[in-house]
Amino acid sequence: MSTPDPQPPVPDASRPESKDRIYRSPAGMAGGALLLLIAGWLGIDALVSGHGRTPWLALASLILIVPLVTAFTLRPAVYANEDRLRIRNPFRVIVLPWGKVATLRSSYSNEVVDTSGTKYQLWAIPVSLRARKKVAKQQARGAAAGSSGGRMGRTSAFGRPSSVHAEPTRAQTDQIMDDLRELQEARAATEGAQGEVSVRWAYEVMGPAAAGAILLAILLAVG
Repeated sequence: MSTPDPQPPVPDASRPESKDRIYRSPAGMAGGALLLLIAGWLGIDALVSGHGRTPWLALASLILIVPLVTAFTLRPAVYANEDRLRIRNPFRVIVLPWGKVATLRSSYSNEVVDTSGTKYQLWAIPVSLRARKKVAKQQARGAAAGSSGGRMGRTSAFGRPSSVHAEPTRAQTDQIMDDLRELQEARAATEGAQGEVSVRWAYEVMGPAAAGAILLAILLAVG
C-alpha cells in the first residue's frame, strides 16, 4: 500500500523575502550607554540618600532623561532589505518601499527623499566630516606616493610593491549610502518594492518622557 506524498509547506507570506541589513551608529550607542550609566548612578544615589524633595526630583529627572537619551543614542537604526527601507529615528518609524524612494542624499546629514518630496533624516547613519577629511588626505598621500614612485610604484622593505591603493576611497557612512543607493536602483521597479509610505510616532518613547517632564515641572512649581 503506497503512502501519499507529503504536501509542500505553504510559504509564510508574513515573512520578509530577504534578511534585513541593519545599520547603527557605534559611537552613538557607546555614548548613550555611558550617559545612561552616569544618569542611573546619580539618580539612584539621590533616590537612596536624598532628603526632602530630592528623591522625587531625581525620580522625575530619570523618567524624563532615560527615554530621551535612549531615543537619541540607542534607538536609531536603519533596516534595509530587497523590498523596503525602514528608518527608526528618535520619535518616528518610517517605512518606505523602494518604489517610493526618489533619492538618498548626503551633505551635512544623510537623508532619504520620497517621491512626494518629503525628507527623512537617517539618524543611525550620521555624517562624519572628520572621516571624509581623513579619507581625502589618505587619497592625496596615495596619489603623491604613486606619482613619485614612477611606473614601478613604491616598494616595501621586503622588495614587494606596497599597497598604495589599499586606502579606503570613501568614508564609512558615505559607503553605506552608496550601498543603499545601489539597492534602491536595483529594486525600485520590482513588484515587491511597491506600496505606500508609512510613518508611526514612537509613543513608547514620547509618553514616558512627557510624564517625566510634567512631574518635574509640577515639583519645581510647588517649590
